[in-house]
Amino acid sequence: MQRAHLCLTLAAALSGPALFALAPSAASAAPTPAPSTVKIAIVTERGTIEVALDPVHAPLTVKNFLHYVDAKFYNGGTFFRAIPGFVIQGGNKSRESPADHPIELENATKTGLHNIDGAISMARTSDPNSATTEFFICDGPQTELDPSGAQPGYAAFGFVTKNMALVRSIARLPAEQQMLVAPVKILRIYRVHG
Repeated sequence: MQRAHLCLTLAAALSGPALFALAPSAASAAPTPAPSTVKIAIVTERGTIEVALDPVHAPLTVKNFLHYVDAKFYNGGTFFRAIPGFVIQGGNKSRESPADHPIELENATKTGLHNIDGAISMARTSDPNSATTEFFICDGPQTELDPSGAQPGYAAFGFVTKNMALVRSIARLPAEQQMLVAPVKILRIYRVHG
């Protein structure tokens, strides 16, 4: 697979205090962001998804993502991969470059941020420290994407705070071998706050 892809098929995926507090019985409910979060809007041709990022517990990952947001890297990109009940994956393939510097993995062991329903996380290759620009949003809790045993997991760095219905809608669009038949255009991603 190409660089920075989420290197798991659904089948393969199954074989400090956080800023986002969850009630024990509400593991798939949207967390409540703390005031120190950075809020972004992912504007697509189908609507807008609002996300709160956690720069306190995932500083490297949030800094990397915001670098691309501020450079307008994602404007004109797409959500191109979708697996219902698993993830939607986005980025801007036309702007990816070998010069995109990979970042060190900040997984849940370091951050306390898990791949719960609505988590935004970095996509990567089989190399844990290979994430660059592509990201995914969990459609349902994905505990198999958290570190476990020899599996390093994927770096969650925030959570959807508004319009999970759109995430679920994109996840259920027609796809062939996990790739959307008609990718959903990302018009822009920008900071709302922070």
